[in-house]
Amino acid sequence: MDPHTGRVLAIVGGFSFAQSQFDRATQARRQPGSSFKPFIYTTAIDNGYTPSSIIVDGPICLDQGAGMPQWCPKNYEAGSAAGPSTLRFGVEHSRNLMTVRLARDMGMPIIAEYARRFGVYDNLMPALSMALGAGETTLMRMVNGYSMLANGGKQVKATLIDRIQDRYGRTIWSHDTRKCPDCTAREWTGQNEPELVDDRKQIIDPMTSYQIIEVMEGVVQSGTAQKLKVLNRPIAGKTGTTNDEKDAWFIGFTPDLVVGVYIGYDNPAPMGHGMTGGMLAAPVVRDFMRVTLADQPAVPFRAPPGIKIIRVNHKTGLPAAPGDKTAILEAFKPGQEPEGSVIGGEGDGGDVAAGDYGAAPPPEGPPPAARPSPPPGNDHALTSGTGGLY
Repeated sequence: MDPHTGRVLAIVGGFSFAQSQFDRATQARRQPGSSFKPFIYTTAIDNGYTPSSIIVDGPICLDQGAGMPQWCPKNYEAGSAAGPSTLRFGVEHSRNLMTVRLARDMGMPIIAEYARRFGVYDNLMPALSMALGAGETTLMRMVNGYSMLANGGKQVKATLIDRIQDRYGRTIWSHDTRKCPDCTAREWTGQNEPELVDDRKQIIDPMTSYQIIEVMEGVVQSGTAQKLKVLNRPIAGKTGTTNDEKDAWFIGFTPDLVVGVYIGYDNPAPMGHGMTGGMLAAPVVRDFMRVTLADQPAVPFRAPPGIKIIRVNHKTGLPAAPGDKTAILEAFKPGQEPEGSVIGGEGDGGDVAAGDYGAAPPPEGPPPAARPSPPPGNDHALTSGTGGLY
C-alpha cells in the first residue's frame, strides 16, 4: 500500500480463485496478536509517554469479576520477565506484561478511540485482553492503520480504485477528495500550476508518528523481526503471533511502502511451536521487499520539524555516557528530553538517518547525574526516564 494515498498496489487473498473466492486479505477476520501493539504504544506516546518511559515487565494477575478466575497474561517466553524496562524494549521484544500494564494505566477507552482513528476496529471492546490483539480484524485494515503511522499521522483510506469516468471521460468519482478548481483549464495560457492543499485529517501528532517509527525500526534492528536486517535499509515494522501459533503476522514499512502478511489456516489451528510472526511472516515480507525495492535507494524516514534527536543508552533510555557502546539515537518531543541529555540533532522536516545507515552519531555528552531508583511495586508503570509518573 502507498501510505500517502492509501492506494493498494498489490493484494493476494488466496492461492487459487478457482478453489476459493474468499479474499483473506479483505474478508478474513483474524486476531492480529502483537501486531496491534504499535497502536497501544502510539496512544501512550501521543499522551505524554516517551520511548524512554519505564514500565515493569513482571508478573501481573487481574480480577475478572465475581465467580471468574484471575487473568494472568504471560510473555511469549512463559516465565520470562525483564523487570523495569523502557517502552522501546516493550515494542522491540513484544512484551505482553508491559503492554497490559500500559493499557491498564491509560485505560482501554482511550485505546479504543485510537483504534477507531486508525480504522483497525470500529468499536473495540474495552477489555485488557484486547490490548494484546485478541479482537478480530482484517489484514487490509491493519495495513491501512500502519500506513497512517508511516505517513506522519495523516488519515488515509485504502482503495483499489483511483477514479471512475463516464463514457465521455468526465470524472464522476475520485478517491482523492481534495478540491482543485484550477485543474479544469483546457489548456495552458501562462497561468500558475494548480496547487493542491493537503487537507487530510491529522489523527496523531507528527512527532508521535516519528517516535513510534523509530521504535519500530528497533524491532527490525534488534527485536523480533531481525530477519529483515539483511535488506540494509530503514525498515520499521511489528510481528504478531496469536495463542498456540494459530496466526502469524508481520507488517513492515519504508517511508513510501507498507507491506503486510498474515499466515494461518482458514479454520484456525496450531501451526507448530515456534511458528511465530518473526519466523513465518517476516521472511515473506523480506523476500517481497528485496525484489520490490531492488532498484530504489534506501531512504531514511522523514523527521518532523522540532523533533529532538538525543543519544541515550539502549537499555535504560537515559543519556548515554561517553564511550557507551550500546548508545542509540532516540527521538523526543521538545521539553521531554531526559535530564542531562545533549541534543545531537533536530528535525527540520527532512530526513534524519539513523546511525546504522551511515549518519555519524551526535557528540557524546558528559555522564548523566545519578538518578533515583524507581519506586517499588510491580503492578503499575513506573517513573519515566524523562520525569513524571506514568
